[in-house]
Amino acid sequence: MSVLVVGVSHRSAPVSMLERLALDAGGVTKLIADVAASEHVTEATVISTCNRLEIYADVDRFHGSIEEVSRLLVDRAGESTEALVPHLYVHYDDGAVSHLFNVAAGLDSMVVGEGQILGQTRDALRVGQELGTVGPALNVLFQQALRVGKRSRAETDIDRAAPSLVTAALERIPGQVAGRRVVVVGAGAMASLAAATVHRMGASDIAVVNRTPDRAARLATEYAARPVSLVDLDVELGRTDVLISCTGATGVLISRGAVETARAHTSAPLAIVDLALPHDVDPAAAEVPGVSVLGLAALAEELKGSDSARGVDDVRSIVAQEIAAFLAARRQASVTPTVVALRSMATSVVDSEMERLASRLPGLDDATRAEVLHTVRRVADKLLHEPTVRVKELANEDGAVSYAAALAELFALDPEAVDAVTRAEGISREGTS
Repeated sequence: MSVLVVGVSHRSAPVSMLERLALDAGGVTKLIADVAASEHVTEATVISTCNRLEIYADVDRFHGSIEEVSRLLVDRAGESTEALVPHLYVHYDDGAVSHLFNVAAGLDSMVVGEGQILGQTRDALRVGQELGTVGPALNVLFQQALRVGKRSRAETDIDRAAPSLVTAALERIPGQVAGRRVVVVGAGAMASLAAATVHRMGASDIAVVNRTPDRAARLATEYAARPVSLVDLDVELGRTDVLISCTGATGVLISRGAVETARAHTSAPLAIVDLALPHDVDPAAAEVPGVSVLGLAALAEELKGSDSARGVDDVRSIVAQEIAAFLAARRQASVTPTVVALRSMATSVVDSEMERLASRLPGLDDATRAEVLHTVRRVADKLLHEPTVRVKELANEDGAVSYAAALAELFALDPEAVDAVTRAEGISREGTS
């Protein structure tokens, strides 16, 4: 089996296309289920954020699986195959490992080094586990990716130096946040980050607006903010200085007309930051006098190619080390079933010959029999030692040769015996994860 990644992100597609692919929690669950039900897929999960949608699958065929998985994304985008496919990227096997490690470390984020992606990677693993679509292959891969992300942040300055998406956006609006009134629309992870950020920046008044009053109240309590019902959003629009919207709603939540009406009796400027996907705020609201709107599309353009965070080179070095170590361990593990099957065959041969010896020399005393058995086993071990050591060493070398397959062919190993060892190892790894 091999891991396949098919995805689309801010690096490969415009935000307008990402908006058409945006999924809520139910949509993510449905996509994972559809991928897992595909003919050539044995495991599956999805990383879904405001600037990426990536399918991770353990597959038994490359070409068949990529067609199935890509079709699922095309269907969700409501686009023709020709329109979407140029924006998709594909990573397979070693490339998939490298890509996920870079994602978890924050090197592929819109804001390089941001820490929120680590939690989103953890969510992808958790959801897949809860759905039963993540098995030994993806579990091991994602667990290691999370460790790489944690190590990158623990051993470098990137977590302290890299801004969040919210911070990067607020740095680009007119004026400072300190001393200003701020409205945060939403109560999810991004809204929580927004509330924490403006609180830290010294906003004089923070209102948290949400459709569910209890969620607004819980978030507001954390940051000395005011919980506000969604029906009162128009009132808040008329007196705030900065609005940050990041809900999971579908369709425009704040229209140009609502902004125009709310600002009719004030000449004070209003800066709107729309971090939702699809967008919460009608882009035409920027045409209202005194109102500026910064959305993900403009933010992505400004951040493109930016590696401003300290520690990026150090993180890249760590990720490269971790990729090499993981791939080496995986290649060595891939030959283990063949080596175990080879040694099992040798044991069977020794046992068979000892039975034959017993029938031919029934008078052999126990001490002599034990010495003969010990000698025959030593001969078998010495004959197998060099091939098993070398096949593990050769497994780490690049190239198309499968030394495990060659070993199995040379010694005529039973494929079912090798498969049995593989299955047993998979069950063991899954049970200890």
